[in-house]
Amino acid sequence: MYCCGFSNFTILFAMKKISILLFLFIGLSLNAQKKPAFKPGEWLKFRIHYGFLNASYATLKVNTDEIDSIPVYHVVGKGKTAGFASLFFKVDDTYESYFGKQDGRPYKFVRKINEGGYTKDIEINFDHEKDEAVLNDKKNKKKFNFTIQDDIQDLISAFYYLRSNYKFEDLVVGESIELDMLYDDDGVFKFKLKYLGKEVVKTKYGKVECLKFRPYVQSGRVFKEQESLSLWVSNDLNKIPIRIKANLAVGAIKVDLDGYNGLRNQFKIIMD
Repeated sequence: MYCCGFSNFTILFAMKKISILLFLFIGLSLNAQKKPAFKPGEWLKFRIHYGFLNASYATLKVNTDEIDSIPVYHVVGKGKTAGFASLFFKVDDTYESYFGKQDGRPYKFVRKINEGGYTKDIEINFDHEKDEAVLNDKKNKKKFNFTIQDDIQDLISAFYYLRSNYKFEDLVVGESIELDMLYDDDGVFKFKLKYLGKEVVKTKYGKVECLKFRPYVQSGRVFKEQESLSLWVSNDLNKIPIRIKANLAVGAIKVDLDGYNGLRNQFKIIMD
């Protein structure tokens, strides 16, 4: 079955990549701040559109927990197809990250997905004393060991860490951030994000001043070219994603902030 000239599998794959990037960007904060950028109870909701379709939504919630008596933040990200799009394909994804309140280091990462019948059940446990991470593929009953360094992050913890530690003034327009992450599909990999400057974005809440970035992705069947993605992050103390756009081989996907609650800092809207 095809929708808007694009196969269900291709749309599904593109939405999967966008959801991964969304979960990754959700904590992005690139400014030295006196106030923390987030707190327990923070909740964000995003709508993902493909053409005229309100294709899916994603949410993220910040909780608290303990792992081996270590106080941690527990962030839960969920993504699901919605409305008319769910008639063509179904997505039900959950991502979880447990990372230290004091040092931001990841201790556990969970990925449970069901994408049109394609499933995964992954858990990664980080042992920072042994400089080792163990990936447990529960579905296929396989385990993989990775050597890690002190600055390793998982998909979600990486940018929550940056919310309180990265200095925006160190970046120049046109320069890039490079991050080392451990992810089940790619193992340890380097993610590259180019800073493009400031831009005002119109949202359902009003105009928001944003920091614009260009994540690098693999061009080919799904994404039109390597620089097909654009990301806008609020230029305030929260640093939350406001919009993501992706030009696909056919059509485009747009992600917008659709709801929020429990922000630590005031969400700044430009008053006309």
